[in-house]
Amino acid sequence: MPGIFTAMALLVKEVITFISYIKNNAFPQPLSPEEEEKTLKLMAKGDPEARNRLIEHNLRLVAHIVKMI
Repeated sequence: MPGIFTAMALLVKEVITFISYIKNNAFPQPLSPEEEEKTLKLMAKGDPEARNRLIEHNLRLVAHIVKMI
């Protein structure tokens, strides 16, 4: 049971963080085409920081899609 509660707590934390991004319009600017291409190549090589950078810089798109649902 403790594993379930831990997983739920982490999920709630992520949801709260996402909601704060939406409410505060604290989105980072999208990457330039050159930066995005470079970051995609790094991610393809397994760089976790590149993956996170792509996610963070595309939160505006995610929020837009979520609002449409």
